[in-house]
Amino acid sequence: MAVIGLITKSQEPVPLQSISVDVAVQGFVADVVSELRYKNEEKATVEVTFVFPLDDEAAVYAFEGLIGGTRIEAQIREKKQAQQEYEDALSEGRGAFLLERETNTSDIFTCSLGNLPPDGEATLKLRYVQALAPEPDGAVRFVLPAVLNPRYTPQGSEGDTVTMGIPRVPRGKLPYTLSLCATLESSHGINRVESKCTLAPLRFTAEDRTAAQVSLAEGHQFDRDVELLIYYEDVHKPSAVLEAGKPGAAPGSLMGDPALLVTMYPSLRCASKPGLNATGEFIFLLDRSGSMGCSTDSSSSDAPPRIQSAKETLILLLKSLPLGCYFNIYGFGSTYNSFYLQSVEYTQQTMSESLQRVKDLQADLGGTEILQPLKAIYSQACREGHPCQLFVFTDGEVSNTEEVIAEVQHHGSSHRCFSFGIGEGASTALIKGIARAAGGSAEFITGKERMQAKALQSLKKALQPAATGISLRWDLPSGLEAVLVGSGPQVIFEGQRSLIYAQIRGQHQSSGASEGTVVLQYIFQDQTFTETMMFPLQAQESDRLPVHRLAAQALLQELEGTGEKDEVKRRQALETSLSSGVVCSQTAYVGLNTALGQPLQGPLIHRDVPLAYSMITINSQICHSGNRRSTTPLGIPIMSFNSGFGAPGSVFPSPPLDSFGDVDMCCLNGLGALGSGFAGPPLDTFDACSFYEEAPTPKKEEPPLLRLVSLQNAAGSWVLDSGLADLLGLSETEISSKAPGQVTPNVWATVLAILWLHSKASEQSDEWQLLEAKALRWLQGNAGPWLADCVKTGNAMLGSSVSPHTFGL
Repeated sequence: MAVIGLITKSQEPVPLQSISVDVAVQGFVADVVSELRYKNEEKATVEVTFVFPLDDEAAVYAFEGLIGGTRIEAQIREKKQAQQEYEDALSEGRGAFLLERETNTSDIFTCSLGNLPPDGEATLKLRYVQALAPEPDGAVRFVLPAVLNPRYTPQGSEGDTVTMGIPRVPRGKLPYTLSLCATLESSHGINRVESKCTLAPLRFTAEDRTAAQVSLAEGHQFDRDVELLIYYEDVHKPSAVLEAGKPGAAPGSLMGDPALLVTMYPSLRCASKPGLNATGEFIFLLDRSGSMGCSTDSSSSDAPPRIQSAKETLILLLKSLPLGCYFNIYGFGSTYNSFYLQSVEYTQQTMSESLQRVKDLQADLGGTEILQPLKAIYSQACREGHPCQLFVFTDGEVSNTEEVIAEVQHHGSSHRCFSFGIGEGASTALIKGIARAAGGSAEFITGKERMQAKALQSLKKALQPAATGISLRWDLPSGLEAVLVGSGPQVIFEGQRSLIYAQIRGQHQSSGASEGTVVLQYIFQDQTFTETMMFPLQAQESDRLPVHRLAAQALLQELEGTGEKDEVKRRQALETSLSSGVVCSQTAYVGLNTALGQPLQGPLIHRDVPLAYSMITINSQICHSGNRRSTTPLGIPIMSFNSGFGAPGSVFPSPPLDSFGDVDMCCLNGLGALGSGFAGPPLDTFDACSFYEEAPTPKKEEPPLLRLVSLQNAAGSWVLDSGLADLLGLSETEISSKAPGQVTPNVWATVLAILWLHSKASEQSDEWQLLEAKALRWLQGNAGPWLADCVKTGNAMLGSSVSPHTFGL
C-alpha cells in the first residue's frame, strides 16, 4: 500500500502534509499553536476537510492562514454567517478557510480549506489556551489529543455525527507527519517530564531548572494521543497571575480590564479518616457497550480489555464501601440493567452476591446509550441521610453529549457525579461535563495507567462530606473592584485545585497598596474555614492574553453547559465569544482571500483528511448492536480478536479487512461507505465488538492484590481459610499453630492480611487504603489485648517489618 498522499485504497491524495505543534507551558497554563501545512498535488482545485479532537476546556482564540504567500487573519463570526461567507467565497473561486466546533459537543472541531488550486500550498495556524490540572501523583498533565473514535448515535436521534464520515488508515500509515516542541516554565522548578511517547532528552534552559524544553522524537505519527506529564518541585503551592487587558478594548469589559487567575488548594484539616463513619448511596454506572471489550492500551499486545480493568476497579470499590451505606450497579449499552431494582444495604450477603455478578460482566450490551440509565437512576427517590454519589465508567463515545450533561445538571443538586474516561479518544466534553454538572471530579485512564488508583481517589472524595457556604471576599485598594467571572468554586475537595477568575475594575492609584487579597471561605463539618491568597497588583503584559481567554472559556462553559434554551444566556454566550475570540457553539472563524478568482465551473473536488484507526473504531462502525453473528453482512466468517491489528495473538476475519479494496478501512459506514459499493444498515444500528465472536482465551490468574481483596468481608475482616493461606504461601495448620494467646482466627487472619498489604503491595497503597481503614476499625472492636502480640508474631512469620503504629499501637 502506498503511503504518502493516500487515504484509502481508492488512491485519493491527501493535501495535508504535516502538523507542527508548539506548546508553551507556564505553570498550569498551556498556550498552543498548531500549524497545518497543505499542498495540492492534484490537477484540479480541491476543498480539504480535517476533523480533529481538542480538550473540552481548550479555549480556541485565533485562526490564520498563509495562502499563496498572502497572510490572512480569520475573523470570528456567528456560525451561520461564517458558513455563508465561506460558501460564497468558494462559489466565487476565492481561497477561504473555516474553523467550527461541533454543535452537540465541545471537543470536536472541523477545519475546512477551500479552493486550493493545483500545486497550491497553504499553511493554517490554530491557537488555543488551556488550564492544566495536577494528576493524583502531582504530575501536571498536558494532552494533545489525536484519537477521535466514532461517536455512537442513540436510537431515535436525527442524523449521524461528523465522526462517522472520517476516513481511516492503519496505524503507522498516516500520510502526514507530526512534530511537537514544548517550552516549560515554572517558578517552583521543573523536576522531570514523562510520556508514553518517545521524547528527545529534556533540556534545561535555566540553571535553577525553572525553564526547560522537550520535544517528540522524530518519526512520531499522529495516531495516538501525545501526553506530557510534567513534574514540578512544588505542585500544590497556591499562585496568582494578574494579566493586563487588551489594548484598545473598552474599560469595564472582560477583555479591557485586567484579568486575575488565582489557584488555591483548600485543606480540609478536620476531616475524619475516610471510610470510618461515612454513609451514603453509591451508584456505579458501567459502560458495557462492545467498545469496552477493546484493549486499554492499543500499543500493547498484553494490555487487558477495558471491561476487565473496570471490573477489577468495581471489586476494589465494593470492598472499600462503609458498612451501613446503600449501593447498586447499573450496566448500559443499547439497553441497560441493574443488579437490584433499587439500592440495597451494604451487607456481607449483598456484597458477596454483587462481587460474583461483577466477575461475570461482559462488554455485551451493544451501543452506547447512557441517557436512559441516567434517567432511571434519577427516577429513584433519594434516601434520607444517605447522599447519592454516582460513579460513571465509560469510554465516552456518544453523540448526544449536551443532552446527557443537561440531564445530570438537572439533578445536580441531589447528588455528586464522579466520572472516568477509559482509553484514548474518550470524550472530554462528556467526562468533564457530567462531573462539572454535579459537583464531582473527572479522571482519564489511558495507556497502561491503573484505573483502580484514580477510582479509589474519587471514592475518598465521595466519602468526604460536602463543603457548603462557599464564598469569596476581596480586599483591594481604594478605587479597585474585583468582579468574579462565572460563579466561582462550587465544589471543594481535600487538596484539590480551585480556580478563580476575576476582572479587576477601576483605576489603581500609584500611592495605594501594591497587593490585593482574596479570601475563600467555606463550612465543613459545622466548622468555618478560610484560605487566603495575596497577589501583586502589577499586571503582566501578554499579547496572547491567556488568562483572559481562559476566563472567557470558563464563562462560556457555564452559559452553554446546561443545555437550556435560555435566550438571555445564549445571547450573553454569543457576545462573550465574539468579544474574546474564544469559539463557542454559536460562532466560527472564517478567513477569506480578497483576491478574486475564477468562478467555479462544476462541483469542487472534496478531500477528507484521514485519522488512524484502532480496533475500537472498526468495531464501532461495523458491529450490529445486540445481535451476535457467525458471519459479517458480506458473508465473511467471523473470528475473534484480542487487540489491534498486527498485535501478537490477534485473530483476524478471513479474508483480512484490508483486502476489501475500496472499502474504507475503518469507516465502513455500515458496510456502505462512500466508494465501497456496498449497501448496509444505517450506522446507528451498528456498534462495537459484538460483531466479533470472542474466542475462548486462557483464564489469567487474578493478581495477588485482587485475590486478597476478594477474600475480605464487608465488615473489614478476613477469614482464615485455604484462599488466604495460599496467598501467604503457608498452610492453614501452620498459620493456626502460630496464632498468639487466645486470639480468634478472624483477628489473626486480618492482622496477617494487613501485614501482607504493607509488605507486598505497598506501591499500590492508594488502592487499598480505604479497605485497610475498614479492617483496622474492625480490629479495634474485636482484637482485644492480643493485637500487639499478633503484629509482632505476624511480622516474624511473614518476614515483614510493619510498624505497630500502623495498627494504632
